[in-house]
Amino acid sequence: MSEHEFNKPIPYQLHISDELLDLTKKKLQLARFPDEQIDVGDDDWSQGAKVKVVKRLAEYWSDGYDWRAEEARINAEFNQFKVKIDIPDYGPQVLHYAHQASPRPDAIPLLFVQGWPGSFLEARKIIQPLTNPPDAATQAFHIVVPSIPGFGPGDAPEKSGFGVQLTAHGFTKLMVEVLGYKRFVTQGGDWGSMITRSMALLYPQNVRACHHNFFPCRPPPWYKAPLTMGRLILSPYLYTKREMDSLKNMQYYGREQDGYLRVQATRPQSLGFGLGDSPIGLLGWLVEKFHEWMDVSHYQMSDDEVLTFVMMHWMQGATPGLRYYKMAFVEEGEASMKVAFTKYLSTPIGLSHFPREIMLPPYDWVSSVANEQFRREHDKGGHFAAVECPELLVQDLRDWFSSEIVKTAMHNEG
Repeated sequence: MSEHEFNKPIPYQLHISDELLDLTKKKLQLARFPDEQIDVGDDDWSQGAKVKVVKRLAEYWSDGYDWRAEEARINAEFNQFKVKIDIPDYGPQVLHYAHQASPRPDAIPLLFVQGWPGSFLEARKIIQPLTNPPDAATQAFHIVVPSIPGFGPGDAPEKSGFGVQLTAHGFTKLMVEVLGYKRFVTQGGDWGSMITRSMALLYPQNVRACHHNFFPCRPPPWYKAPLTMGRLILSPYLYTKREMDSLKNMQYYGREQDGYLRVQATRPQSLGFGLGDSPIGLLGWLVEKFHEWMDVSHYQMSDDEVLTFVMMHWMQGATPGLRYYKMAFVEEGEASMKVAFTKYLSTPIGLSHFPREIMLPPYDWVSSVANEQFRREHDKGGHFAAVECPELLVQDLRDWFSSEIVKTAMHNEG
């Protein structure tokens, strides 16, 4: 960190050492795999990642996957930088980010923030259409895609407590002080939704409008919104089909899928000994999430895509990404996490609703904490919208951020 000056970006090229690549191949070749129980079907993922899928990917990782070619493509596609930021109440932290400016003079600065187990690569399919739209009538954007510290090439925090609030401070300073974007808009899913919403709460003068495809709010207290609670009680009769499907997705996630969160939010380092040392362990841990959270009936990740996503967490030994849950939910304080989705935010927001998203609640829950001005429901897509259906997300971002509501917000004094 000493070679960095505060607020002075340094161009960066992604590079993983030959030593780690050689070690990875050796570990893959020495791996042991669990057995499947004979009465569990080939399409039954209820026990976790399927052995045959992980075996196939592991064999390809060892003998066919070309990381160096993928690394070169990433470096060609992303203009990457690292910069040291002085984070309030924390101190210095180096941030990694990609920045693609549009040639259009009317382009809007857009901050795109990903989540776990993703990385800045989630923006890979949307940068070009957003920065270089097909015609002058279509809104253009300057795109900034930071890595959450500890994700991919993002430097892992050296001290504890670096959760959502500190990330929000850091990303705002990146946009305003480093890049000079005094007013900008945001898109966030997963952790990115929490981070960008926290940014809008902390810096409404800078964050002028938000877009989310993930919105983990709870129903308001019954004494504050008795009609909302009554509607929930009578949901089979009063909710739309989309709201009922979303409620079922949320209930299924809470019942069957949030075990990873509890482990990562309490003992991430213990888990890191396994996932950070075993490429098979990390592969199995992440493949199950990709399968369960994506709309696999409409989109299947290629083997190269899966392994590149896994490499983004393998390169730092997985633990920093796992530890973010501990830092956000526990060390930073659960109250700071909850306030992001319990306090009303007047900044206008837009929502894109993809049917396999794990956390997008009924309409009246959202309106209790957000100034929702745009909503679009889609017939396909899941948790990784920018990966699964980039064309739909791109169109939503264009339509929402080119609206008169957002144009007014961008020009009003904050």
